[in-house]
Amino acid sequence: MGFFDRISEGLSRSRQKFTEQMNVLLDRGPDLDDDFWDDLEETLILADMGGSAASQVVDNLRDEATRKALPDAYAVLDRLNDELASTFATTEADPFGGDAACVLFVGINGAGKTTTVGKLAKEGADAGRKVILGSADTFRAAAIEQLEEWSRRANVPIVERERGSDPASVCYDTIERAEADGCDLVLIDTAGRLHTSDDLMRELQKVVNVVRKRSKAPVYTVLVIDATTGQNGLSQARVFDKALDLDGVIVTKLDGTAKGGIALAVSHELGLPIYKIGVGEGLGDLKDFDAHDFARALVGEFDEREAR
Repeated sequence: MGFFDRISEGLSRSRQKFTEQMNVLLDRGPDLDDDFWDDLEETLILADMGGSAASQVVDNLRDEATRKALPDAYAVLDRLNDELASTFATTEADPFGGDAACVLFVGINGAGKTTTVGKLAKEGADAGRKVILGSADTFRAAAIEQLEEWSRRANVPIVERERGSDPASVCYDTIERAEADGCDLVLIDTAGRLHTSDDLMRELQKVVNVVRKRSKAPVYTVLVIDATTGQNGLSQARVFDKALDLDGVIVTKLDGTAKGGIALAVSHELGLPIYKIGVGEGLGDLKDFDAHDFARALVGEFDEREAR
């Protein structure tokens, strides 16, 4: 199965719900009246795309329908995928693109941070980069062991301390070792943080500040978010971004239970690019994000004229 097929399979639940809602809308007729636009916006919001992104998508489509004299709802839906794709934030700076980078991974427990770090380490090493791992999740013993295993699988060094150590000091030591060994990709796993805990977020701010001050390479703070969390994921992203000034997002767990629209909600509202998406636990299941492929998998193809 190709990667697009994996994405499409992972977003099947989101796509099915969206298609059902659109079929109800189209059953009322193809006219581009106020009810159509209101219902389209509501459908996008129900697909977890968020009110801000949904409003912009509908406003842009409505403007295009006027400018290009689109004849009916089917013509508008033909433009939906491209409009969704263009709503995602973009950036020229890619921490995994080949230039020297230090990447901090943040997010709540269970989002898939440690697995994501491990996969990226293997990907970087296979591409010929000199990678080093930092195990700054010193509160969860299993996280240290898990990252050790990924270090072995990727054949890259790891910097770690015993459980309960100061995570900021682990980050400092990791960067020192990276510079001494000439590593060009530093990947640091941090402890899962409940975004509702001010104390824990302040500790994470300390970690990020230490890394930004110490690293000579550009530093990226990347949020790993679980796609199954839906709108709760947007709430998490808002808090992490406010506290840490995020650079981008990796979306994991795009399986059959995923609420895929949350990727668009987070990217659009916070202006954050999606760097990677994960569709499974395998090494090949973390790939570069492609906005057009994602939009097509999320809402499907709407050439309803032949089907009706």
